[in-house]
Amino acid sequence: MSDLFWLTDAQMARIAPFFPKSHGKPRVDDRRVLSGIIFINRNGLRWRDAPTAYGPHKTLYSRWRRWSGKGIFARMMAGLAAEHGEENTVMIDATYLKSHRTATSMAGQKGGRGRLIGRTKGGMNTKLHAICDSQGRPLDLFITAGQVSDYIGARALLSGLPNVKWLLDDRGYDADWLREALQDKGIRACIPGRKQRKTPVRYDKRRYKRRSRIEIMFGRLKDWRRVATRYDRCPKVFLSAIALAATVIYWL
Repeated sequence: MSDLFWLTDAQMARIAPFFPKSHGKPRVDDRRVLSGIIFINRNGLRWRDAPTAYGPHKTLYSRWRRWSGKGIFARMMAGLAAEHGEENTVMIDATYLKSHRTATSMAGQKGGRGRLIGRTKGGMNTKLHAICDSQGRPLDLFITAGQVSDYIGARALLSGLPNVKWLLDDRGYDADWLREALQDKGIRACIPGRKQRKTPVRYDKRRYKRRSRIEIMFGRLKDWRRVATRYDRCPKVFLSAIALAATVIYWL
């Protein structure tokens, strides 16, 4: 079928170093299984609806759950992104991802982090916080419940910022503690001040216009149906779906 997705030899060579070692019985064809996993995630299909060209759907699902639990797809994106070192500018922002009823139908495990799903004006959502480089390519991802403040995501991502000169944010990230933390790292903040500030904040308006690239990145990630709508109950599995989409779109 011409409309199926297949990883090329060059793409397989780039991601192969991130595969876990096979113990005992050799794994089923990695190219076929991973291509099937990508096809399912991009089109938002049920695993049992996978085309027969990708093999048994149980094999696809088993590999997906096992590697997601180990964080393989998240490390794959982070590893490929690290190869393209950004030295000038990074951007940070957050977006809402709609949660399907299948993701919210059961309570989270007792004592765990929960589902990371919260109620907002738009319904049940998960919030994706991301850092991207000057070209709008994702470098780091973090998810929280939908009602969580953008500041929480900024605190979580702050420690992983690369050594750059500028950080672009919208006015939702205008906070003195964030500006001070960036100053300690030697990073200049390009963040408009909130309207309630008594003293206006000066920022580079020309440079700030580049922040539209992170909005474009969110839009491209949401072209993948399994990212735009969250079906997975486990937040780690859902983050793996986002990381896989980012890897295929930007780093392969």
